[in-house]
Amino acid sequence: MAYSGAISDVSLDTLVFSCGHKTYKTPFQPPLTSFREVRERVVQMDKECLAGLSRSDITVQEFIPARGPYLVLFVIVTATLAAFRTRANLESGGLIATFAPEAFTRFCWTIQPFVLYPMLLIHGCEAYWMATGRLRRHSVNMRSDIWWKWVGTTFVEGVGAFNR
Repeated sequence: MAYSGAISDVSLDTLVFSCGHKTYKTPFQPPLTSFREVRERVVQMDKECLAGLSRSDITVQEFIPARGPYLVLFVIVTATLAAFRTRANLESGGLIATFAPEAFTRFCWTIQPFVLYPMLLIHGCEAYWMATGRLRRHSVNMRSDIWWKWVGTTFVEGVGAFNR
């Protein structure tokens, strides 16, 4: 994948790109008749490339953190993941058992594997969907902070991140 490509030269019949230490030439079909046509033709080529790659012409360039009900959802899911991470949290003397009634912690101890593992699977699938679907379609680079923020919050929050 090319991350640092740039147009290095333009003639009436060829567009020249430089990427890394290589040069690539793309012929104009049909050749241009004047340099005034360059912009229009390059825009047309860009649109064709985006369509061929199933990409949007909109690039996501910012991360929008959870707010309002999505922030509440984020906190609830984070607390659930932290509490259900290990059964030791739910045993006598554990973190949750210290604050919650004994009957509640026994109930949580019983359902812990039935909640935690499906939750991890579902949220993992949602994060994968965000990474390979929306973020890819909107040209968010996997090497960027924005990509990691979106995927990370989608893993925790789930489908709420898609609404932002």
